[in-house]
Parts: sequence; structure tokens; C-alpha cells
Amino acid sequence: MTQKRHPETLTATALGWSDPETDAMAMPLRPSTSFLRDPNDLDRTGRMFTRDDNPTFAQPEALINALEGGAGCLLFASGMAAITSVFQRLTPGDHVILPELVYSGLRDWMNIHGVRWGLEVSYVDFSELALVQAAIIQGKTKVIWLETPSNPTWGITDIAAISTVAHAAGVLVAIDNTVATPILTRPLEHGADIVVHSCSKYMNGHGDLIAGAVVVAHGQSAILSDMQKLRNEYGGVLGSFETWLLLRGMRTLSVRVKTASISALKIAEFLDGCGAVQQVLYPGLPHHPGHDIAAKQMTGGFGGMLSFRLKGGEVAAKILAGKVQIIRQAISFGSTETVIEHRAGMEKTDSPTPRDMLRVSVGLEHTDDLIADLQHAMDAMQLELDAPDA
Repeated sequence: MTQKRHPETLTATALGWSDPETDAMAMPLRPSTSFLRDPNDLDRTGRMFTRDDNPTFAQPEALINALEGGAGCLLFASGMAAITSVFQRLTPGDHVILPELVYSGLRDWMNIHGVRWGLEVSYVDFSELALVQAAIIQGKTKVIWLETPSNPTWGITDIAAISTVAHAAGVLVAIDNTVATPILTRPLEHGADIVVHSCSKYMNGHGDLIAGAVVVAHGQSAILSDMQKLRNEYGGVLGSFETWLLLRGMRTLSVRVKTASISALKIAEFLDGCGAVQQVLYPGLPHHPGHDIAAKQMTGGFGGMLSFRLKGGEVAAKILAGKVQIIRQAISFGSTETVIEHRAGMEKTDSPTPRDMLRVSVGLEHTDDLIADLQHAMDAMQLELDAPDA
């Protein structure tokens, strides 16, 4: 059977692999750090040490690569290890372009370590293609970095348009696809060269491991080879047990992402009708400025992440976050439970994240329960705001 398989089939079957030694449908965990050499041919190639290569990596790397439609995938010890491998390939004096609103971990790394490394960085409003084009320094700009939807305000970037502009100038396009996942968006099909994931989020989906992954487009295998050397030499290698857990989590990836997307849209629509809410940031809403582009490059939903801003400002946001009961206050996202976070409070003082904003990662609870919980928190917040000063 040679027909292309759907993501639901790829993930549920984990590519249909089985253990060749035992015919087990669940692949074995290989914790060994070393592998025997052939005493009659010590110069042969093959596995030597787990930092170079571990057989436990093979299936999840192949699955992520198949989902993204890439030329190859590498697992890393964390999303940040995967992200920084993109920039560690560069040399001092190289220039990179990042969105103004970008994952705070990358912004902090770039402003401290990237600059120390000798990289030059421009932060640009990616909603205007002309601004991105104007920021490119011919012969010097090496990477344009995208997030779409972007964390934590869920702005949308036209991947194909940016890729066209970048490639005309000989610039690579790298994209963090953690939020959309390949279930909703396959960036390589829109022209991206490198796709990065924090697998701690939706890929694993159970909030019990840290992992990252990089996938490269066809024709970019040399980049993957560079990153494999960086992974080995910097030691950003995922543990074999975490690798096994990741594969197990990915078997339900498609169902989880689609379920969270359905619930997130309903919650966004509810919040959009709340008098205390100033703005709902979710690309699935028709009035979202990036809705049309999102509908073009996202298939099957708009993701499980949304944010909303309160008319009562930062005080109201913090009160509301403290009043929810089913929803929990926690960092990170993409797990089975719904969490809410005052995101600006988790970032550094130079963060552009609005301080009246709450970020929500929608989980797998019943949507009616989540909406009722938010309504209860809204009512309790309003009572507290309206109470006379003590």
C-alpha cells in the first residue's frame, strides 16, 4: 500500500513499526549508553555511544518527520536546545530577524547569549511583509524566524509570503510549529526550511517530559548534519526514557489537538461576548486580523491556545486567574488539563506582553465545564472589583 496516509493514522499506529526481535507492537526502551564494536573491524561505522545515536530515537524521529513531510528529524533534550541549534550554526556578525512578539525564552536567549555569540538581531512586525523585506541585509541576514500562531498573542504570519521574500535574498526560514503542530499546519509545504518543536507541549501532551525536535526540508540535509554534530558536541541529547514517553504521547496527538481546537473556539466565542473582556486573541475568530491567512495555512482547526485582555487591567487579570477552580494556574501548555497564566508576570521587565492579558491553554475537559468555570471567575472578579475599599 503506497497511498499517502493521514496524520491520524500515522500517529495512532506510530508508523506501524514493530520490534523486529520480538514482534512487539510497542517499541522497546534502549537505555544503553554504549554499543559493542566489532573486534575484527574496529574502524567500522555504526552506533558507538548514545550521545551520537540511540536506537530509541529512530521511531519518534521518523514519525515527526513523516508528519511534517521533511527530509529528516532530530530529537533534542528540550525545545530550547532545538531552537538554539538553529542559531549556533551561524557565525559572529550574522544577522537574524525575529518577530516583535516572540517566545520569551528565545528573546531572552538572543538578547543575552546570541548577542554575546556575535549575532545581530532585528525585531520586526511580521504582519507587514514590507517591513520584513526592508529588514533583510543582503549577504548578512541568514535566518528569518517565525512563530504562527505567535506566543502569547497568537498573531498570524503568512509563511508562504515570508518564505518567498526570504529565499529571494538567500535567507533561510525557520519556524516554531509548537502551537499549530503538523496536525494543523505543515510549514515545509508553505516554503519553510526548518521546523522546530518544543515536544514538551502538544507532541507529548501529558506534561511529564522535556524534549525538542528539528525537522528540515528536502534539499536541506546539510543543515540537519550540522545540527546533529551540534547536538552531540553540546550534549543536548534526549534521554531514552523520555524518548519512549514522547512516542507514546504522540499516538494521541491528532485527537488531542483537534479536541482542544474545538473547545478553544467555543471558549473564545464565549469570552468575546463577555462585558469584562476588552479583546480576545484567537485566530479562529472571524474578526481576528490574521483569520484569513490562518484559515489558508491551518487545516482542521485553529489550535488550543488563546489569550484575552481584561478591561479592568492587570489587577482584574490577576484576580480572575485566582478565581478559577477547574482551570489551573500554571506555566507551559499543550497538556490534557486547561491552564491559565498571567503571562507578562512570568516574563522579564522588557517583555512587550500586555499586562492586562491572560493566556489559556485549553485541555481536554468538557467545554461546558470550562466555560462555567470562567463565568464563575468573571462574576467573582467583578464582585471584588466593585467592593468598596476596606
